[in-house]
Amino acid sequence: QVQLVESGGGLVQAGGSLRLSCAGSGRFSNYVTGWFRQAPGKEREFVAAISWSGDSTYYADSAKGRFTISRDNAKNTVYLQMNSLKPEDTAVYYCAATYGRRWYTPRGYDYWGQGTQVTVSS
Repeated sequence: QVQLVESGGGLVQAGGSLRLSCAGSGRFSNYVTGWFRQAPGKEREFVAAISWSGDSTYYADSAKGRFTISRDNAKNTVYLQMNSLKPEDTAVYYCAATYGRRWYTPRGYDYWGQGTQVTVSS
């Protein structure tokens, strides 16, 4: 069993930065971890994922060049550094964990955090 807790969301102006954290319990460091987001009235969408070792990372096109996912297994924490934020990045951001290979879809994940709100003003 893994429990995930996100933090670091908030209100930021367009062009600003935020760093989200996902603190995990249990054998969290053994899992692929992903970040997803969900805006009002929209489906949950993939943002980024990282392998258990941190050697491999994956990004949605919307995140490439602006967001960086990383992890510190000694702290059982995964981060999402978000730079050059845009109003369209406004959403609730969730972290999730999986042993599987379907890192690109919410259906591939077994454990979810409660989410943290990110609001980008124009």
